Amino acid sequence: MVNIAVIGSASIDLVVSANKRPQAGETVLGKSFTTVPGGKGANQAVAAARLGAKVTMIGRVGDDEYGKQILNNFRANGVLTQFMEPVTDCSSGTAHIILAEGDNSIVVVQGANDYVTPAYVKGASQAIETADIVLVQQEIPEETVEYTAKLCAKLRIPLLLNPAPARVIGDEVIELATYITPNEHEYKLLFKGDDSSTVLKKYPNKLIITEGKNGARFYNGNEEVVVPSFSVPIVDTTGAGDTFNAAFAVAISEGRSIEEALIFANRAASLSITKFGAQGGMPTRAEMKG
Repeated sequence: MVNIAVIGSASIDLVVSANKRPQAGETVLGKSFTTVPGGKGANQAVAAARLGAKVTMIGRVGDDEYGKQILNNFRANGVLTQFMEPVTDCSSGTAHIILAEGDNSIVVVQGANDYVTPAYVKGASQAIETADIVLVQQEIPEETVEYTAKLCAKLRIPLLLNPAPARVIGDEVIELATYITPNEHEYKLLFKGDDSSTVLKKYPNKLIITEGKNGARFYNGNEEVVVPSFSVPIVDTTGAGDTFNAAFAVAISEGRSIEEALIFANRAASLSITKFGAQGGMPTRAEMKG
């Protein structure tokens, strides 16, 4: 069993489905509303645990009912929560999601996730020191991502940086990360729209550009490789990227090649979008074999 530490956000998703998403100033009628556990960090932690990893989540929740729901959900999925300390007098993070037209639009309110500080991560260093890989995303403070990159480099622990939501990242963090997995939009912001083939060659076996239904692209040191996705009926794409990152981390930590790990990750992501909710469709290891 591989050992994974996830440093990131944990939230509650407030999900509305509709036939179309509203334009500015427009009101549309929705079809349904529900609340489900989410947050990019939490999603990746749950996905990795369902795929058979031992997972420790390093994050914060508020001292509210949502915080209790988040922690109970972690425990129900086998994610270790000793480094999920509630923040007094602060609300838990929320994500406000519209499902429409075969895709999603999301507004994130960070809440307690803003308290995942470098000092807090330092206090959880024992979980990082024993990890086979660390996952980090960008729904936590920028300085925390930078600190995590430096700490993992110092400890020689592989770091997977999922640069979502999109924001500019310093060159030092990019150099220190073992793997970086932007989607096409995030790639354009990170690398200022530079030609992807040129940038992929600059970061062989590190930069992996996810392209949705078209799969994932990387440069293996000799050639550019596109690992295709799997065609499935789409119910809800929320959390597909998080499932992809978690599955890739599990597979690469088990000793698979990058291409093999990407096939595994694409398979997991494809299964995740066949059910409702960011975590609702995340597959178990047994389902991956089906």
